[in-house]
Amino acid sequence: MIFDNLEYISVKNQKTSFPKHFHETFCISFIHTGVEQIDFENQSFFTEAGNISITNPYEIHSNPVIEDGSYLNFDTIYIPNELMQEVLKGKNIKFVNRQIKSKKANQLFLELKNALDTKNEKVIEFSLSQFVNVLKFYSQENEKEYSGLNFDSFNKISNYIENHIYDKIQLNELSKIANINKFGFAKKFKSSTGMTPINYILMRKIFSSKKAINSNSELTEIAYQYNFTDMAHFSKTFKRFIGISPKKYKESIIIKIK
Repeated sequence: MIFDNLEYISVKNQKTSFPKHFHETFCISFIHTGVEQIDFENQSFFTEAGNISITNPYEIHSNPVIEDGSYLNFDTIYIPNELMQEVLKGKNIKFVNRQIKSKKANQLFLELKNALDTKNEKVIEFSLSQFVNVLKFYSQENEKEYSGLNFDSFNKISNYIENHIYDKIQLNELSKIANINKFGFAKKFKSSTGMTPINYILMRKIFSSKKAINSNSELTEIAYQYNFTDMAHFSKTFKRFIGISPKKYKESIIIKIK
């Protein structure tokens, strides 16, 4: 198994809301304190401390802060669908009930999180298999394969953004790819994806920059590499989509290495 895209982050005292976004992976969060709210298009889910919440790949959602002073602490493990299928011997699953209340699942979540810190592939593989095989009891078979968002020319637009990820991308350039004027393009993009084109671009830049961060990274250089106006803009946007600052994310990498 390849574990390159299997990772976790820890968010402590979340004070700001996460805007609409999506991940290409299953996002599995264990809530330690507080109450997590996940808003989808037509419904909201609230997960209390001591439970697990799950979003499926490509699901547009946001995470508002319920009220000021209600600090939320959680860990999130990101499991690529390809890895999930490999563990389940090709079975394609989705979670309709997005909450899991199980002491066994909680225990295996923490064991997998700790296994990831070891960097030992055998330990990770065993812990992942144990965890996923418990999760499958809370899932159902997904008849369709997970794919990108539903939008005419979306793949071309997404590829263009990835190929120009370090540039300042203009709305005019994307609207030309879709053969729509920029105002009509922005409206259609948001109605189809749940996100504005600008927020989508920022999200892709942040996800890409996160992969570029290692224990020796100069964060200021990365900020300018991805065309953020300054370090403050990069840090604010990073925290907006990831939940922690790039500095804290870098520190977490250093701790894991040690």
